Amino acid sequence: MIATQTIAIIGAAGNMGSAIAKSLAKGNYNLLLQASHVQKAQGVLNEIKKANPDISAEVINCSFEASWEADIIILAVPYQAEQVVAEKIREVANQKIVISVSNPLNSTYNGLLTNELSAAEELQDLLPNAKVVKAFNTTFKADFEKPFIKDTQVDAFIAGDNKEAVATVKELIETVGFRAVNAGGLSVSRTLERMQLLLIQLSVANNYNWHAGWKVLHN
Repeated sequence: MIATQTIAIIGAAGNMGSAIAKSLAKGNYNLLLQASHVQKAQGVLNEIKKANPDISAEVINCSFEASWEADIIILAVPYQAEQVVAEKIREVANQKIVISVSNPLNSTYNGLLTNELSAAEELQDLLPNAKVVKAFNTTFKADFEKPFIKDTQVDAFIAGDNKEAVATVKELIETVGFRAVNAGGLSVSRTLERMQLLLIQLSVANNYNWHAGWKVLHN
């Protein structure tokens, strides 16, 4: 019998964190919701339990404790906060899957804050013994609520160097309702972060109402 995986969502009260938490509640996981605003995280938990009464989920206000208990750690925090969180959880992230969600966007959405490396690669350097995977960064919050746009399933891209970790994250993406696309090694996260920058720019220019996504069409 396969043990139920425990997932810590760091930043569970934010837009992306709450969307990820609510979507993963559809799967057979133990969810640990961590946020600096505990009352907001509790509100997210209440919504989750209302829709999924049998869910195993709780609020934990300490990122170290949540990460220590988890098999998978999702950093649903802004890029500017990733280094701070990484320093807090470094000791307990060893050999665990850590998902980098952030996009290092500047305030005017016309460029990235990173230089040569992606945010995910920087996170891997900060957590050298963790299995960092880039995922959930090419989708908007509304896509989690409705992963189909005009009857077309939204693609969600994964980048990571550890094959087993990528396979596990693929299952999470499919639980949410997206079509998972393995884009390659962690260095491909540089492209994925730029893809989301472009999608944001297109959404602003064309009034997509923040419900847009990428789709790979093939025969």
